[in-house]
Amino acid sequence: MAEAIGKLVVFGVGLIGGSFALGLKAAGAVRHVVGFDRAPDAAARALELGIIDSIGADPAALAGADLVLLAVPVAQTAPILRQLLPHLEAHTIITDAGSTKTDVVAAARSVLGARSGQFVPGHPIAGREINGPEAALAGLYRGKKFVVTPQPENSADAIARVSAAWAACGALIHSLTPEDHDRVFAAVSHLPHLLAYALVDDIANKPHAALLFQYAASGFRDFTRIAGASPEMWRDISLANRSALLGELDAYMAQLHKLRAMLDGADGPAMLALFANGQQARQRWIDTIEAAEAPRPQDTAAE
Repeated sequence: MAEAIGKLVVFGVGLIGGSFALGLKAAGAVRHVVGFDRAPDAAARALELGIIDSIGADPAALAGADLVLLAVPVAQTAPILRQLLPHLEAHTIITDAGSTKTDVVAAARSVLGARSGQFVPGHPIAGREINGPEAALAGLYRGKKFVVTPQPENSADAIARVSAAWAACGALIHSLTPEDHDRVFAAVSHLPHLLAYALVDDIANKPHAALLFQYAASGFRDFTRIAGASPEMWRDISLANRSALLGELDAYMAQLHKLRAMLDGADGPAMLALFANGQQARQRWIDTIEAAEAPRPQDTAAE
């Protein structure tokens, strides 16, 4: 195992940041965790739950930190980095867990300037539809992907340190450029969230919404599960990845227009072909991720 992190500072001690801290603690990969959160109650609860070891009172708590994680809505990246810059030591590496990357990289370069090499951006591909310290799980990242999106100015050592921390939580390390990351996740993450929110909002605004929700069952629940995520976070993600997301939304709207024409024309064979292709593609995807995320033999033995 890689050398343990002496001091970890986490901004945002809810699901993502809290699970990172708990995962490192479970692996014996960190000695002390300092937690910051905009909500004092959340920080106090994280301390009570043992997610963090102390609450950060001000940015001076950064002193001596080996690693800093920003687990906050992406629009908060620049303001937090501005607070940290006067206290940033040469050995400290900052990373993040944001769902968009080109905007985060731009924020880091703008704020940190010549020291932007100390910021290694990344994105854990895991989550739940609930938030807050109570939602944090030590095993949230086990078998899940962590995408590191390094900048040219990052040193190999800085990238390795961030990757090793997530690997200690059980994550599978992948690498993409920030631009490729945002294009990929516009299609497979950001668009589905927009659709889920839009569907629930549409139903909720109908005059007979109460009747509709009364009969909504597992299909509706499964499709809209991700609409339970933080609205603030997804507003920031959507705006940050606006260009790529608009392209995906336009493509999806074209697909809906095609499907509407099939339905209007009672074109059963065309609908069957579309549905069959969707079913088969989904099954191939499920088979692939189940194979990739299968527990390693030592993990199975440990559990």
